[in-house]
Amino acid sequence: MTQPVGIGWRHAHYAQLLQEQPGLDFIEVHSENFFGEGGAALAVLLAARQRYEISLHGVGLALGSACGIDDWHLDQLAQLVQRIEPVRVSDHACFARGPVAGNTVHAADLLPIPFNSEALDVMCANVQRVQDRLRRPLLVENLSAYVRMAGSDRDETDFLAELALRTGCGLLIDVNNIYVNALNARLAGDNIDPLAACMQWLDRIPQGIDSEIHVAGHCVMDDIVIDDHGSLVCDAVWQLHRHAVNRFKGAATLVEWDTGVPALEVLLAEAARARSNTLEVVAP
Repeated sequence: MTQPVGIGWRHAHYAQLLQEQPGLDFIEVHSENFFGEGGAALAVLLAARQRYEISLHGVGLALGSACGIDDWHLDQLAQLVQRIEPVRVSDHACFARGPVAGNTVHAADLLPIPFNSEALDVMCANVQRVQDRLRRPLLVENLSAYVRMAGSDRDETDFLAELALRTGCGLLIDVNNIYVNALNARLAGDNIDPLAACMQWLDRIPQGIDSEIHVAGHCVMDDIVIDDHGSLVCDAVWQLHRHAVNRFKGAATLVEWDTGVPALEVLLAEAARARSNTLEVVAP
C-alpha cells in the first residue's frame, strides 16, 4: 500500500520548489497564510496546486473552545478549500478563543484542554460544525502541551478515539508531539521510558481512523523540551515513525520545519528518510 510523503512548504522555498518540482507526493501549508480573496500568496499556492496535491494545516480554528468556532475564520477556510480542493484539511485538539472583558479574543496559541466529557462534547460540536461547512472530514492533531490541565478523567488516546468515533473525523498523529510530551513528563518527575510510553500511546489509537503522520525536530533545554520544528528529526522520533507507519498503513507522512528553515535539500533528505521508513512497512 502506498504511503505518501510530503514536506511543509514555507516561504523560503516557494520559488525553488515550483522551479525544480522535486518528487514529493504532496506539500502542506498553513491555511491561515492563504486567507483572502486574492494576492500573491494565493497565486503561488494555485500554481503549486497544478503540480502537487495540497494538504491544508490550520492553527487557528481553536476546536476545543467552548465559545465555538469563529464565523469569519470558518468562512475563509471554506473558501480556500473550495479553491484548492486539498487532499486533506487539519487543525489541532486545542482551545484558543475565550471571553475577556466582555469580548471574545483569540490567544494566538495552541492551548491544551482537559480530557473529559465536557471538553469532548465541546470539541465534537465544533469539529462537526467545521465538517458540515467544509463537506469533508477534518483531521485533528494531538497537541504538544507544556502544562497538565486539571480535570482530565481519561487518557488522551481515549479522548481522541471517542472524538473520531462520534464525529467521523480523522486523526493527524504527530509523533514528535507525543515524544516531546513524554520527555517533559519525565522532566516533571514521572518514572517513564519516553520511547516505550510513546509506543504504547500509538498502540492505544484504534486503527482505521488516522490519515496523516507528522514528524519534526524539537529543542531540548535544561528543564523543558520545546516543540519548535527547528532541527532534524531525532532518531527516537524516527523509531516512532516506523512504528506508526507499520500500525497505520496507508497514512501520509509530513516533515515539518518552521523555525530556522534550512535549504530545501535538507527537507528533501528528511522526506527521503521518511519514505525509506514507509518502504519497510510489513505487509499485512
